[in-house]
Amino acid sequence: MPDLPWWRAHRDALLALADQRTPRYVYHLDTVRDRARALQTHVRADRYLYAVKANGHPDVIGALAAEGLRPECVSWDEIAHVRALRPALDPAEILYTPNFAPRAEVARALAEGVRVTIDNASTLDAWADVWRGHDVFVRVDPGVGKGHHAHVRTAGTASKFGVDAADLGALAERARALDVRVVGLHAHVGSGVDETDTWGETARILAAHADAHFPDARVLDVGGGLPVPTGGAAPFDLAAAGRALAAFRTERPEFQVWVEPGRYLVADAGVLLARVTQVKRKGDVRYVGLDTGMNSLVRPALYGAHHDIVNLSRLGAEAEGVAEIVGPICETGDAFAHARPFPHAEEGDVVVIGTAGAYGAVMASSYNRRAPAEEVAM
Repeated sequence: MPDLPWWRAHRDALLALADQRTPRYVYHLDTVRDRARALQTHVRADRYLYAVKANGHPDVIGALAAEGLRPECVSWDEIAHVRALRPALDPAEILYTPNFAPRAEVARALAEGVRVTIDNASTLDAWADVWRGHDVFVRVDPGVGKGHHAHVRTAGTASKFGVDAADLGALAERARALDVRVVGLHAHVGSGVDETDTWGETARILAAHADAHFPDARVLDVGGGLPVPTGGAAPFDLAAAGRALAAFRTERPEFQVWVEPGRYLVADAGVLLARVTQVKRKGDVRYVGLDTGMNSLVRPALYGAHHDIVNLSRLGAEAEGVAEIVGPICETGDAFAHARPFPHAEEGDVVVIGTAGAYGAVMASSYNRRAPAEEVAM
C-alpha cells in the first residue's frame, strides 16, 4: 500500500495557513529531505543533481543542497538564482543544460566557469569563438523519448532536444579542431518514465557513443525522469532502478555516472491550497469552483496531469457523486479534474491539491490578471 501523504498529518496546520490566505503552495521540507536520502540510498551514482526548473523555492534548494545535491539549470536566470542563494558555490558545480539559448547566455556561463552542455552541433561552427578551448558536455538524443505525455518526451525526432547520433562524429571532429574537449555526455528521455531499467539503458547508449567518438568523456549523465505515482498507484521501485544502474557501473567502471531528478524529489512535498468559491449545477454536472486555476497550476490543462484533490475541510467524507473541479480563469480548459469523485462542498471549504511541489509555481502566470498562489515552506 502507498504511504499516506504527509499533509494528512498536518491538516490543522494547513487549515491555519489557508485561514491566512489562499491560494497558497505549501512545501514540506522533511519530505524533500526524505526523497533525497532515498535516492542516495537506493541509487549509487557518482553525483546527484537537482533539476532546479522543477521548483526554485529558496528553502527547497537549500534543503537539497544540505543533502549534497548539486544544481542542474536550464537558463542563465536559474544559474543566477542558485548563485544568489549559494554564493560560496563553485560555478563548476553547476551543470547548465540549455536548449536554443542565446549566444550571450552560453558565453557568459562559460566565462564564469559553469559546466555547459552543447545541445546543437551547428553552434560549434556558428559560435566557434564562444566554445573554443572549453571543456563541455554534449547532450545526446538517445533516439526514443519516454514519459507520461507527448509534451514531456525529450528524445526522438519529434523532440527539440539533443544532438542526433548521426551527427556525433562530425561534432567530435569540429570540437577537436577548436580545442574543445568533450568530457561528458548527457541524455534525458522524458518525465514520468516508469520503466526501472531506463537509466541503465541510457548509460549504455552514452557509453557506446563515448567509445566511438569521445575518448575524454568519462562522465555519463543519464538525466532524471523518475515517475511520481498518483491516485493510489503503487510507488515506483527505486531500488530496481538502482540495481539496473549498478549493473552498468559494474560493466563499465571507468565511467562516472550522474543522475539529475527533479519532480521525483519535490512533487509529493508540495500541495496547493485553494478555497471553494462557488458550486454550480448544470443538468447532471456539478462544478466545484476554486479561487485559483491554471494560473497557479497549469499541469492538468497542459499535460492532462492527474493530481489528487481532497476537500480538506471535510476530510474523510464520502464522495457525493462526481464533480468538475475548476478554476476562475476564462478558459474552458481551466480545470483541475473531470468527473472526479468528490464529497459535498460549499463556499469557503479548503481544498488541497496534491503532488503539486514540482512544475507548479515555476510554471505559474498572471493570466486574466489573477495573481498565482504564493509559496511557503514548513
